[in-house]
Amino acid sequence: MPQLNSIAKLSAAQAAGETTAVQLLDDCLARISDPGGEGSRAFLKVYEDRARAEAEAIDTRRAAGVALGPLAGIPMSVKDLFDVAGETTTAGTRILAENPPAADDAVIVSRLRAAGAVIVGKNNMTELAYSGIGINSHYDTPRNPWDRQTGRVPGGSSSGAGVSVADGMAVGAIGTDTAGSVRIPAGVNGVTGFKPTASRVDQGGCYPLSKHLDSIGPLAPTVDCCLAIDGVISGEGPHTVTDRAVGTLTLAVPQTIVLNDLDDEVAHAFDRACHALSAAGAQIVEFEFPELTEAVEAQAAYGTFQAAEAWAAHKELGETRTDEFDPLVMARMKAGQDMTATDFIRLVEARAGIIGRGNRRTAGYDAAILPSVALVAPAIQPLLDDFDLYVKTNILMLRNTGLGNFLDRCGFSIPIHGDGEAPVGLMVMGQTGGDHGLMGVARAVEQIVNVTTAA
Repeated sequence: MPQLNSIAKLSAAQAAGETTAVQLLDDCLARISDPGGEGSRAFLKVYEDRARAEAEAIDTRRAAGVALGPLAGIPMSVKDLFDVAGETTTAGTRILAENPPAADDAVIVSRLRAAGAVIVGKNNMTELAYSGIGINSHYDTPRNPWDRQTGRVPGGSSSGAGVSVADGMAVGAIGTDTAGSVRIPAGVNGVTGFKPTASRVDQGGCYPLSKHLDSIGPLAPTVDCCLAIDGVISGEGPHTVTDRAVGTLTLAVPQTIVLNDLDDEVAHAFDRACHALSAAGAQIVEFEFPELTEAVEAQAAYGTFQAAEAWAAHKELGETRTDEFDPLVMARMKAGQDMTATDFIRLVEARAGIIGRGNRRTAGYDAAILPSVALVAPAIQPLLDDFDLYVKTNILMLRNTGLGNFLDRCGFSIPIHGDGEAPVGLMVMGQTGGDHGLMGVARAVEQIVNVTTAA
């Protein structure tokens, strides 16, 4: 896996004349086209000509002394859920290929372009964004840059996004997160991911999975990189972050559900991170979080938002063209056909109560910390060979992050593995709507736990 450079470093290098937007683009395109790499699987489309024109225009404006946007010349990729004007948004499936082309760019695509980002292409993803593993039977599955020989999962559903950043094919990427689809690929690929509170980023022009749970967030080398991108896609502008000293932080470690069934590598990395934070002066508090159990029980009783809303969106296609869907996706989506209106209303009501109680329970902590994903990236082939193993693995990969989505919380996944170790992410989870306070906490935590932070 290559050493990643931060947005701040690359922006400074452009300003100093040490590199150019065209050179940054060429570096990414070279990695995309590398026959030994994952470009052909991580990207469904590469916008080489348009991206080059954009990069050249940025270099020309810079040379002329024209003021540039905060992401000027930074190569970015976007998930195949986001509209790009003039082309059909296929959401990682062939069944939508007959849809008409988008009339306009998605809101976040427009904002990236206005900020000077160079969009290199559209990333592969799990069909319809419906899996935490990242397997795609239509377009193949991008391999995790860690342990290429085995062929390990990229995490989903923003699979190509995670691989594109980890492998240097883009400096940053935009994914969606319905039950972890930003933080899971960030965690298992060894990069940073940020899931904002869902309402903060306009979802116009984004193909939905679950309107109750979907959120849009960045994957990038560092917390500050994610903040720079979030300031653009949220429309808020550059964030003014209140820095926090690690010694002032009180961090809660939930003892409910999220530490069960961890891989040894994950448990070791998480314990090491907690000890490092404690040694740096943070107060680490173990606590029971019964609202997590309530979230699991509510979905077991009534069903899930994902299944209900995905089936509602694709019912006709699901009934008439079943065989054209990925069977791994269709099996989960069909669960929505058995949910009644009463089930759905009770799920909505239960969730609102759980969110309120959960926020009150954690109000006295600066953040909760937990492993982003219970597993290191598993091998792809055994999951294709054994459907029951796929289901079990998918549930476990989604578990920790998905609880955060149900509680409508913001969260970062920050790398905590050492050199030569399997990538592991630490989730730093804030309150509903507590994004701006969490930014300073995540920055402070990263300085202690991320031993592979980008330059």
